[in-house]
Amino acid sequence: MSTVALEVKTVTCEINGIPVTVPEGTSIKKAAIEAGVKIPVLCYHPDLPAWAACGICVVKIEGSPKMLRACATNVTDGMKVITHDSELHGIRRTVIQMILSTHPNDCLRCARNGNCELQTLAADFGIREVSFEQKVRELPEDTSTPSIVLNPEKCVACGRCVKVCQEMQDVWALEFIGRGDQTRMAPAGDILLNDSPCIKCGQCSAHCPVGAIFENDETRKVLDALRDPTKHCVVQIAPAVRVALGEAFGLDPGTVVTGKIYAALRRLGFETVFDTNFAADLTIMEEGSEFLERFVHKKGPLPLITSCCPSWVDFMEKYYSEMIPNFSTAKSPQMMLGALVNTFYAQKKGIDAKDIFHVSVMPCTSKKYEISRAKEMFSSGTQDIDVSITSRELARMIKSAGIDFLSLDDEEADPALGIYTGAGTIFGASGGVMEAALRTAYYLVTGADADKIEFTAVRGLEGVKEAAIDIQGTEVRVAVAHSICNVETVLNKVKEAEKNGDPLPYHFIEVMACRGGCIGGGGQPYGATDEIRRKRIKGIYADDDTSKLRCSHHNPAVKALYDEFLQGPLSEVSHKYLHTSYTARPIYQR
Repeated sequence: MSTVALEVKTVTCEINGIPVTVPEGTSIKKAAIEAGVKIPVLCYHPDLPAWAACGICVVKIEGSPKMLRACATNVTDGMKVITHDSELHGIRRTVIQMILSTHPNDCLRCARNGNCELQTLAADFGIREVSFEQKVRELPEDTSTPSIVLNPEKCVACGRCVKVCQEMQDVWALEFIGRGDQTRMAPAGDILLNDSPCIKCGQCSAHCPVGAIFENDETRKVLDALRDPTKHCVVQIAPAVRVALGEAFGLDPGTVVTGKIYAALRRLGFETVFDTNFAADLTIMEEGSEFLERFVHKKGPLPLITSCCPSWVDFMEKYYSEMIPNFSTAKSPQMMLGALVNTFYAQKKGIDAKDIFHVSVMPCTSKKYEISRAKEMFSSGTQDIDVSITSRELARMIKSAGIDFLSLDDEEADPALGIYTGAGTIFGASGGVMEAALRTAYYLVTGADADKIEFTAVRGLEGVKEAAIDIQGTEVRVAVAHSICNVETVLNKVKEAEKNGDPLPYHFIEVMACRGGCIGGGGQPYGATDEIRRKRIKGIYADDDTSKLRCSHHNPAVKALYDEFLQGPLSEVSHKYLHTSYTARPIYQR
């Protein structure tokens, strides 16, 4: 079958006298990049549709008296654009000064100090004083969730958080309230964030250009525990952290720094360093066995839906509670490891679980919420994980401790719960959980590994990825969705098929709340774009490619754990510590 390439229509324009040919529909801002020209912006983000809120990106068009906003205006054939001159510089400087006149002047105490887009603009334009009267509104912080903090005093009305929440995530927890200079960002209905539909994904904080939304910083709790001689401090790191943390120290996105992270954690004072990847392998053994029970032995409804993402769990309990029976009861890797540290590990070391202080390093703000879920996090009799910190928090801890991260020699994780396979690593990317599960599901059904264990159809940044996998003549239909806005498409197909009595479109579904999966989590280093996400994903799969073991069922430490403690996948002991249940909840809490 031959394919015909569609001709892409192009236009040629001039940016500051430099000819540029770009596809039709390209914005002036993007065309300027092709000409090597950077137009300053504050409200614009490449993940989101431009809506020209801030006005900093104004440009001139030759032959027109109007100044247009470069982020939201497309170039046309023959257009001649002027992006920088003394008048435009003055206008931009004035706009920045106006924004600063309503912004608190407390940069040294701000969560975004040194990494703030408004601060950078003010420095670039040499603003040393503000020509307008300072009018900062006194608005209370919202600290109602364990995951993120809202400080509306610092809101610059850029609209990013609202657009992320409404259009990218389809959650609608945030909106703008008021008009003109009284406009402020707040949860819908002007209620507390914890009472809103918020799923704690943190994408609002990841996209906010200033310190109006940020993760709930709990590094002080960790530092206090590390100084407490009565505490045995244990830490685990998630798959996606290893390909992003290096960015905080000047490394390219996607650089794998696993060994340096282990070393840094020991320098900080942790006695035991485990890897969440181990528990990812364990999750696959439980979830793969669960899929086998449902798909082959018909013990439970299909499709089976993965449950590793706490934001997705929160969304499902609120919006799709009728599908709770389809949800895998397997806990997330973070939660599994938490239970095992307080039971299996504590017993082997002869430590009272109450003396263990367990910290998880996650790419995600919603993991802070997950550790407070009583059903999941108290299976050992005490809280399984004490504190969950983000990649950003760990980077700050390393820097404040005076650790020269880049000079550290690579170290290994402690072996009891630290050995992992490539399948555990790829959990960090959208489609990775599905691919890891398929590698083991194939083995569990056939008793042998697939000739080709890479299931590349479920990789990449397409919002919904579908594939049909042949397992010895039996077709397994799967779907992968990332960004909550894409979930409805997948689940509605399932509902429509059930309603019409048609065959199920999918047998197995993976959902991740954040674009690209955990590599794009709300707690990762700031500035994520699709270009950066692709580099992080590339790093994840490179780590898998170089692993000696690439399938979860080959992990020797997992096998030993089943022999010594868990008594096999889906056993009574496994269900006690590694599985959970879910509860339908209202969208708005009362």
